[in-house]
Amino acid sequence: MTIQERVRAFAQLGLFLHELASAQRNKNGNAELADSYFDDAQELFQRLHLQNGWFTESNVRFAIRSIAEMLQAEKLEKWIAKYNFPQLNKSPKKVGLVLAGNIPLVGFHDFLSVLISGNIAIVKLSSDDKLLLPFVFKILVSLDARFSEQVIFTENRLNDCEAVIATGSGNTARYFEYYFSKVPHIIRKNRNSVAVLDGNETKDELEKLGEDIFSYFGLGCRNVSKLYIPEGYDLTLFFNAIYSYRETINHNKYANNFDYNRAVYLMGKDKEGLLENGFLFLVKSEEFSSPVAVLFYEYYKDEKVLSTKLKAAKEKIQCIVSHAAFIDTKVKFGSTQKPELWDYADNVDTLQFLLELN
Repeated sequence: MTIQERVRAFAQLGLFLHELASAQRNKNGNAELADSYFDDAQELFQRLHLQNGWFTESNVRFAIRSIAEMLQAEKLEKWIAKYNFPQLNKSPKKVGLVLAGNIPLVGFHDFLSVLISGNIAIVKLSSDDKLLLPFVFKILVSLDARFSEQVIFTENRLNDCEAVIATGSGNTARYFEYYFSKVPHIIRKNRNSVAVLDGNETKDELEKLGEDIFSYFGLGCRNVSKLYIPEGYDLTLFFNAIYSYRETINHNKYANNFDYNRAVYLMGKDKEGLLENGFLFLVKSEEFSSPVAVLFYEYYKDEKVLSTKLKAAKEKIQCIVSHAAFIDTKVKFGSTQKPELWDYADNVDTLQFLLELN
């Protein structure tokens, strides 16, 4: 397949995924695809929570919609334009993908990158997310059957791969580093995202920050798990802005985590700075990775000191939400879980890594 053919297929996939996410058949779209997959997709989205309680229908549709936005033709063209793509990949490499399962389709970008570069993906799915990607792949193969030669799903060890992209916790990352040390690899560890407020945020920005915190119940590495706020900041503004997410507490697994953390923090000796609004705990901490239903926060006095501190901790931070001028690299409020194709995880250029294999 040429690079243009691969781009065209993924753009068509994006159009159909948008239909699936919105649960609305587009009569002007691909009728054959809709007849084959539309009803099965709606059923799958509705029952995934039986396999993984965190995969609610709304979260699954949010993930599908975000990927559909990513796969717009003009975005795909812009993405590949900066690279020196050969028309045909005459020596495709077998690239092992060890995917996480913390949020729906979290490994899709790696999957896309391997296929768009013309390489072969040998995919080891997480047991927490083993149905969605194979389903999306079936749709892709229906658009162009040649993709069937580019993907192998396996439950075995990735012994015969020529490169590996693996995502895991801090502990598993050390194992991955050792196990895949003899082949080119990208190993991703735990990261978290933070928000830096300066007190001049609009109500709309703070409401969008709620999405950065609560989407996927905060389980993604791009979810905000910590706030930096200036001394004297009125947290009532923040609590009022996120009130629309109060229904999150009605989810059983989230509620169980909230109740557990309530017990832990209320039984602790240090309760200074402990705040809660009935569905979220705010806890003063210098750490980044907060438990489910908990948001860490920290006051700051000096902007330069904070900027230096965040730069020193860049290996722990996925992205920073802010409009503050003193933050160099930042994303807009409400955009953390809507990354663009060129927003690489851990700031590692996956596509360049794959192209260099050839």
